Amino acid sequence: MSELELLRLSVRPLIGAEAVAPTPGSIRETIARLRRSYPTVTDRQAEDLAINFEETIGIRLEPAPALSRPFKPWLDNRKPEVDWYYWKRYREFLVDQKGFPPQVVAEIDNDTDRIVGFLEDPMKAGPWDRRGMVMGHVQSGKTGNYIGVVTKAADAGYRVIIVIAGVQNKLRNQTQDRLDEAFVGCDTGKGIGASGSQPIGVGLVESRRKPYTFTAAVSDFNKATASQVGIPLRKLPEPALFVIKKETNILRNLIEWLTTHNTHYLHANSITEPMLMIDDEADNASINIKRHKDNVSTINRQLRKLLSLFDRSAYVGYTATPFANILIDPDDDNVQLGEDLFPRDFIVSLNAPSNYFGAEYVFADRRTQVVQEIDDHRELLPMSHMKEYSITKLPYSLQEAVRTFLLAKAIRMIRGQCKVHNSMLVNVSRFTSVQRQIRNEVHAFVDQVAASIRINGARPEHEALLDPEIQALSGTFKAQYADTVDVCWHEVLTQLVDAVGAIRVAEINSKSSDALMYSEYQESGWTVIAVGGFSLSRGLTLEGLSVSYVLRRSMMYDTLFQMGRWFGYRDGYRDLCRVWMPDEARGWYEHIAESIEELREELVQMERAKATPQEFGLKVRSHPDWLMVTARNKMGTGVTHRVKIGLANRFVETTVLHRTRSSLEGNLRAVGEFVAAMTSLGGAPSSGQDVPEGWLFRNVPVEIVDAFLVRFKNHPNSPLTETAPVRRYIASRTTELANWDVLFASRRKPTPKSLLYELPGLQLVCQRREPGTSEDDTVSFAQNRRVASRGVERVGLSVSQRAKVEDEWRAKAEADGRGGKRTWNYPDRIYRKVRERPLLIIHLLAIGGREEDLSGETPVVAWSISFPSTSGSEETVEYVVNQIWFQDFFGGDDWDEDGR
Repeated sequence: MSELELLRLSVRPLIGAEAVAPTPGSIRETIARLRRSYPTVTDRQAEDLAINFEETIGIRLEPAPALSRPFKPWLDNRKPEVDWYYWKRYREFLVDQKGFPPQVVAEIDNDTDRIVGFLEDPMKAGPWDRRGMVMGHVQSGKTGNYIGVVTKAADAGYRVIIVIAGVQNKLRNQTQDRLDEAFVGCDTGKGIGASGSQPIGVGLVESRRKPYTFTAAVSDFNKATASQVGIPLRKLPEPALFVIKKETNILRNLIEWLTTHNTHYLHANSITEPMLMIDDEADNASINIKRHKDNVSTINRQLRKLLSLFDRSAYVGYTATPFANILIDPDDDNVQLGEDLFPRDFIVSLNAPSNYFGAEYVFADRRTQVVQEIDDHRELLPMSHMKEYSITKLPYSLQEAVRTFLLAKAIRMIRGQCKVHNSMLVNVSRFTSVQRQIRNEVHAFVDQVAASIRINGARPEHEALLDPEIQALSGTFKAQYADTVDVCWHEVLTQLVDAVGAIRVAEINSKSSDALMYSEYQESGWTVIAVGGFSLSRGLTLEGLSVSYVLRRSMMYDTLFQMGRWFGYRDGYRDLCRVWMPDEARGWYEHIAESIEELREELVQMERAKATPQEFGLKVRSHPDWLMVTARNKMGTGVTHRVKIGLANRFVETTVLHRTRSSLEGNLRAVGEFVAAMTSLGGAPSSGQDVPEGWLFRNVPVEIVDAFLVRFKNHPNSPLTETAPVRRYIASRTTELANWDVLFASRRKPTPKSLLYELPGLQLVCQRREPGTSEDDTVSFAQNRRVASRGVERVGLSVSQRAKVEDEWRAKAEADGRGGKRTWNYPDRIYRKVRERPLLIIHLLAIGGREEDLSGETPVVAWSISFPSTSGSEETVEYVVNQIWFQDFFGGDDWDEDGR
């Protein structure tokens, strides 16, 4: 062990033992005092260590808000009589072995208390069942939370614990490993009941008791193996643990074995032991999706049947993408299977710790370098391709991503992060055959770079740079890190030989024998470039992930956002993280991140109003994003579906536009008549310094706005801006929406290639927009989500109104640990809270590439509306969508070639 690691281990207990939170000064004083015993530790290493402790010791975790049905509390009354054996050793494991800050562990304690308190008291006699859901963040620690719930439930008296761990063997095995370490206390790698199992994790804290495990790290549930235990569940002295894959055959085997060996005929063929089921990734495969493959609905049916086997049961679904779960029909009941999995009893929204590297950090500010655009993939690696597609060469952007990964590892080594895991993610195809080709090409490229580094990396710098690969690495360093990190190119060059030496390129999918081998390299650290698809999009954790390259077509909310394996914890190397993706995908991620954040904020508000989960579900059903997920839940092939949407406090805009000559001329004529109608009332638009976004008309009567909407020709593939429902919604709130602000968006300064357009009394510099997916007669922005520029919804608000909501948002961001920024990129949704009049934005768009001369083109008209909140009851209007439109527009399912 290096002297730096010994110093780290010496400092941690001294800082953690302080009665008050240590200050930056006290941390450095402690390091300076102990450093005398470790003379090889450099000044830079000591400072990096101090910064690392600042980041980890100062981590905060806010309490989790929750909704629940009226329920008699039980946990507080029983706490004094419970032996919290499993929870106490898990808590000690988190602090001593995982290095969790005490403040975070305290909040995990509070959150898990709240969740367990929403379950029923396992000592309560008679039949009962509870259904709930926990919303987390992608890669934020949901597993750690539900392990805490499992330990407390076991202590409180739950005798059977079933963890449904995703749909892939790799994820199930990883989950079993986590539970072995944090709940069981020994390695089940040798199988169920194997002798000589080594204590691990909590077993090193205390090993006198452990649960009975009916699954192992190397094997899922098997009836014959389970029967070898030879003791019925009701006679086991400790809780029984099952960690099973969400797969039809496994679930059937478990149901059959439980029915044969454990049901009590005196209790109507049921099991009397209280059971807790944890459904990890609960939005995936658990939902009763009628249009999907047979086994999806079968899984839903089997989970319900498994629950119904027990007289007393509690179901908790964990997910980071909760739309589908909340939208389950709460009235879907079946005499044989029981209720569906709607979380009727409680919904808990976990907050992420302040050091979480999430969507706010990755996407909130386009001026950061975290996201890098992929724009060179279309010929070599198109977004849509068949499984027979042949890879001939890697896009240059993927080569740059690999080089960045090598550099990131070298910089981490300079910072003293030597015996740690380093991972890169490559997720570019749903087909395993294409993934294999990509894996081979990346492997060949890494070998090529490694050969250059081994041969020329140790030469004097001016000689090393004569090698094209080393010269390319130098260029990548200047582009990615020269202005953001505290190391120089010369230092990095000296580390590259060691950095590239142990890199493994692995294919991670259901058809590959490759595996994520972090547990086997705990002492030395493992470096891997993981190439895969669905396997890397659900649940699997990539340790030490610093670089991601994502090129996927799916527009489904859960599928797309779950690909965000780059979210997580990056203490000590957050500044090195990079994510490559097309700009259109970035637009979708930004939108989904904001939609889920809105969902969380809505839950907090409804908690204050003491609303129930069912009332929350009704609220979510009226969200415009329901149009994006409805097909996933309800729509059969070719079926028309009616959806009721509420537009209060929402932003809607035209995402698909006609581009035929007649439609262009007709919509431009509608805009001209609109301007003429406003100016005829004597109104003059504001512009310049007061309104840099364009020309703003204030207090426009709703009748004039309505006339424009009637004249505008909407594209049928832009459903949220369908004229009739939007007009009906406006008509339903004539008092609140009587007067409008109308902005004609315009760039400030034209260039020789800009498109200028004259309207009565004003000249517009048309906004330039790349076409996204377009055809000759259509232009689509649906994949980018926003036609409007970020921040435009503040137009029309007073200085004090803007300051109020910006101060509130900034205070919350700083409380969540996102402070320290000199500039803030505020989300548009905050401005709707104080908007008194709706804002209609008219866009005249110049469609073309960044460098094209568009001065002679005809602009395409689009519009956006920012609706304010309502002081009355929520009004909804009906939209009609069909599966053919949905599939054509947003693409089909995004599963691997082999189905999962």
